[in-house]
Amino acid sequence: MSWKDDVRTVLERDPAPKSFSEALMFSQGLHAVLLHRISHRLYLKGEYKMARLINYWARVLTGADIHPGATMGKGVFIDHATGVVIGETAIIGNDVSIFQGVTLGGVSQAKEKRHPTIKDNVIIGAHATVLGDIIIGENVKIGAGSVVVKDVPPNVTVVGIPGKVVQRKSCERDRLQKVRQESLPDPLMETLTDLCAAIDSLEKRIDSLEEKLKE
Repeated sequence: MSWKDDVRTVLERDPAPKSFSEALMFSQGLHAVLLHRISHRLYLKGEYKMARLINYWARVLTGADIHPGATMGKGVFIDHATGVVIGETAIIGNDVSIFQGVTLGGVSQAKEKRHPTIKDNVIIGAHATVLGDIIIGENVKIGAGSVVVKDVPPNVTVVGIPGKVVQRKSCERDRLQKVRQESLPDPLMETLTDLCAAIDSLEKRIDSLEEKLKE
């Protein structure tokens, strides 16, 4: 995969850039991806200091901290790189979309696989956190602000803290790209709505009993 393919990925998924040159010059997420690919190649060659130097300046320039050891597939799109943190042993598949503030972090200090594996065609909403050596299946949508600490099966939508499956999707190619983050189900709001409905029903029953007692 060439750097031109990464630019085309931005043009496909981000409506803001109006041209190839604009995307190349001003997309911080694209710069984060391109610089990571360079640092990752150096990391694989054992040139760790140079890889970390590029990683350092990439963080300064883009706001994204992507460890050189992380593996990134083709067609990865990072929208607004600010606050994105991706750990050393993270594995990101093909055609994954990552929004601002996302963390792919670890929960262990052991020298082993400790960061998530993200399969193909996953979308991770803004400020979502995915922790540990877990697997996020193909075609998964993780809602903004969610915290995911367990494996997620393919073709589902996950939201909340901790993340819960709230919707199952078909595995068609365009399944998640058209899902708007603000339209995702909110399990907390649904629970509160159900609770209010139950209280309302209980109040009506109490009123009915009081009326009968007065008769």
